[in-house]
Amino acid sequence: MTAVAARRPDATEYSTYYGRYIAAVPEGDVMAVLRRDRDEWQTMIAELTESRGGHRYAKDKWSIREVIGHVSDTERVFSYRAFRIARGDKTPLASFDQDEYVKTANSDRRTLSSLAAELLSVRESTLALFTALPDEAWTRTGTASDNPVSVRALAYITAGHAQHHLKIVREQYLGL
Repeated sequence: MTAVAARRPDATEYSTYYGRYIAAVPEGDVMAVLRRDRDEWQTMIAELTESRGGHRYAKDKWSIREVIGHVSDTERVFSYRAFRIARGDKTPLASFDQDEYVKTANSDRRTLSSLAAELLSVRESTLALFTALPDEAWTRTGTASDNPVSVRALAYITAGHAQHHLKIVREQYLGL
């Protein structure tokens, strides 16, 4: 990993909304965090029974299956944004409604193993994208959801978002 990519993004590289995700990423190699996180998700999902996958810790909360689908969907969006910006595309990128995505994804109709396989595939694609970036791409900025964002910030946001939901599943859904 390059020195540019390893440096935590500063507050000018992302919207304050994403600060909580960036703060969730430990110091060091964000790529190592993405790889470790991939393995943690796979292990956790493999230990769940199919009936547990439909569990919601409150009536108005997503099921575990829906959380996994949400993490995959959101990572696709963040990676797509990083890809476009890394390639120098200055077109403003639209926001997305996570609740609508979850509602229409029908994750509760899928098996945990299929959701795990999808999440693994999405993460491998994310890792391939970030691994191949030249130094100068990491600091390129664009606009997403009407806010400036850098490619580096998107790598940290991707990692932090997955960490955020992994922690919620462990604590709120599984009581770990």
